[in-house]
Amino acid sequence: MTDMSGWLLNAAAVAGAGAGAAWLWRSQGQLATRRPLSEWTFTHMDTVMPKESVPRGGPVLPLPGRPGPLDVSYTFEGHERTLDDLHRNTNTTSFVVLRGGELVHEVYPGRFAGPGVRFQLFSLTKSVTSMLVGIAIAEGAIKSVTDPLTAYLPDLAGTAYDGPTVEHLLDMCSGAGDLEVHTVPGNNISRFERAIGGTGTLHEVVRSVQRTAEPGTRFNYSTIDTQVLGWVLESATGLSLARFAAERLWNRIGPEHDAYYFLTRGRPRTAIGGGSLNATTRDMARLGLLMARGGELDGRRILPEQWVERSRGRSLAHLTVGELGPSGYPHYGYGNQWWTLGGARRAFTGLGIFGQYLYVDPEADLVIVKTSAWPTADDAARDRETITAFLAITRQIARSGAL
Repeated sequence: MTDMSGWLLNAAAVAGAGAGAAWLWRSQGQLATRRPLSEWTFTHMDTVMPKESVPRGGPVLPLPGRPGPLDVSYTFEGHERTLDDLHRNTNTTSFVVLRGGELVHEVYPGRFAGPGVRFQLFSLTKSVTSMLVGIAIAEGAIKSVTDPLTAYLPDLAGTAYDGPTVEHLLDMCSGAGDLEVHTVPGNNISRFERAIGGTGTLHEVVRSVQRTAEPGTRFNYSTIDTQVLGWVLESATGLSLARFAAERLWNRIGPEHDAYYFLTRGRPRTAIGGGSLNATTRDMARLGLLMARGGELDGRRILPEQWVERSRGRSLAHLTVGELGPSGYPHYGYGNQWWTLGGARRAFTGLGIFGQYLYVDPEADLVIVKTSAWPTADDAARDRETITAFLAITRQIARSGAL
C-alpha cells in the first residue's frame, strides 16, 4: 500500500468520468474508514485533509522505564484472554501503559504505527476540548459554566443552541439534536460529516439542529454539541482551537512531537473540536498523566483540580453509570466530555469511534492509551472487551503495586 495519498484520485481515474467518479467522491469518507485502508487513513490525516498544527515547545517531559511485556489476563465471554488477544480482537494499532509516570508497556501492532506516528483520535478530541475549556475558565476568558452559549455565539440566537449553557454542552445535555448514529443517512451527524468534507458548512448544519428536550434534562451524545463548545472557546479567547491548545496546554505537558487538528475542506475552515485532533500515543499518555495527577504535572499547575474532579463523574442522575439511555453503553456514565466508570476508583476515559481510548485511574496513578482501527465506527463488544482488559490491568496494579 504505497503512495496511499493518491489512492482516491487514482481510483477516480479508473472509475472514469460520470456516475462512477461521482459515487467515489460522495463515498470517500466511507472508503477511507474501511479496513485495511483505515489503518493508513488514521495515521495520515494531514495528507488527505487541511490541518492546523499544534506545535510543541519547551523541554520534553521524560517517560522513564523499560517497557516490556505485560503478563495480564482477563476473562471475556467465558474465555481467558491475553493482551495479545485484545490487540487482535480489537484491531489495536498502538497501546501504551504508564504507571507512576513510567512507561511499563508499549506496543504498535498497526502496520503504519510507531512512537513518532500521530494518530487520528476522533471523539477522544472531546476530552481535550474539555481540558481547554477548564483552562479558559481558570483564566477568566470564559466566565462561568453557567453562561449561555449565545453570550459567546450571538449568531446562534433563535436556534436550538439559544438557551443551553456551557455546562449543558460539557455534559451532553443541550437538548439539541437527534441520536448520533453514523449509519443513518440524512441525520444530523451524517450531514455534519458531509459538511466537513465540503458539502455545505458546519454553521448551516448547527443552525438547522432541532430542540428535542429541555436543556439539562437528558443525556444525548452529540459531536455537534462539542463543535459548538469549541466555537465558544475560540470566541472567548480570540484564538483558534489549535493555537489555544498549543499555548495553554500542549507546550506545558512536555510533548515529544507536534500535534495537529485537521480542518474542514470548505471555507471558513475550522477545526473539529469534537473529533479532529491527531497526536502520538506517548504524548496522549502525557495528557492522561496530567489528569491522573489532578491537573498538575512536573510541579506545574496546568488545569484546576476541581476540573479534573468533575471529569471523574457527575452527581446528576441521568449522567450516572448505567443511566445514559440509548446514547451510551450501560457500563458508562458521563461528565465534562469524559466517559466515567463509577465505583470506588472513579476511573474515567476519553473515547473515539473506531476504538480510541485515553483511560485514567488516578487512584492507581495509571494511564492507558489505545488507538485502533475497528471495522465499524461503533462496536459494543469490542468496547466491552477493551474496558474489561483495562480493568484487569488496573486490578493487577492495585493488588501487587507493580507489574
